[in-house]
Amino acid sequence: MFKRFRRLRINETLRGLVRETQLTTNDFIYPLFVKEGMGIKTEVNSMPGVFQMSMDEILKECAYLQEIGLNSIILFAIPDVKDSIGSECLCDESIISRTIKAIKIEFPNMFIVTDLCFCEYTDHGHCGILDPKTGTVDNDKTLEISAQQALVHARAGADMIAPSGMMDGIIQTLRTALDENGFKDLPIMAYSTKFASAYYGPFRDVAESTPSFGDRRSYQMDPANRLEAIEESLEDEKQGADILMVKPALSYLDIIRDIRNESRLPLAVYNVSGEYAMLKHAGLAGLIDYERVVMETLMSFKRAGADIIITYHAKEACEILNKK
Repeated sequence: MFKRFRRLRINETLRGLVRETQLTTNDFIYPLFVKEGMGIKTEVNSMPGVFQMSMDEILKECAYLQEIGLNSIILFAIPDVKDSIGSECLCDESIISRTIKAIKIEFPNMFIVTDLCFCEYTDHGHCGILDPKTGTVDNDKTLEISAQQALVHARAGADMIAPSGMMDGIIQTLRTALDENGFKDLPIMAYSTKFASAYYGPFRDVAESTPSFGDRRSYQMDPANRLEAIEESLEDEKQGADILMVKPALSYLDIIRDIRNESRLPLAVYNVSGEYAMLKHAGLAGLIDYERVVMETLMSFKRAGADIIITYHAKEACEILNKK
């Protein structure tokens, strides 16, 4: 006799009972972008629903996020002053440090992840100190100032640090610096498999981080390389990463599954700006059932093996989940 799979699909309650993958509000980290000033909440044209916000508006946003059960954010900063090495982010009074402290005073239970990179802080838009001979980022010099930046975040009260520059040896460098300075319990979420993707375009609008020349293919991964992606992740695990990440997510579901099969560490994915913008604009144009497509997309990340989803849809997803 043939198998009647539909027996388990006919009743809605039964469908819920046998559902293999679940989304909850605990699955999400929501990106926030802080800018100097007061009363600033500027929507990004390429990413409707995403804003550059001043610190006072960030605090209002955090209050609402906690109301809907969204307790984890990843914080990016947009400074007024940029220079060749991103020195603004290396001091304890940087915009990101002041914002972390302000959030922790009002919302001590808000879990704050900090993006650790230099592209938002440098006048050239690249992710570290440039080597004039090669015209790309000097890996080892950037490691030195990355350790300084990590300590700035740690002293401000960050709950987790997420280095995104794709420098070789970054996890070992940060783990050593944190441990030696009294932050041995501060976890690191590695951007372990970050591809040089065309899906990042809208992010550069909100973070004001477009490179002034060239691109980032000399340090971010080739989208064609699957085995290298696994090696990158396993190397970060060896160096002491607590959580691994695949970025972007939607076009890299195979990589998510590969790394899930190779590592037992928690695995995050970053549902990036271009992926968000495609769904958002399609929804606004009436081309798709926006809420259903969003939730189906987020479900696909978990089904592929992700434990954590960093996404600009996080607030909407929590609102949808709360309606059920």
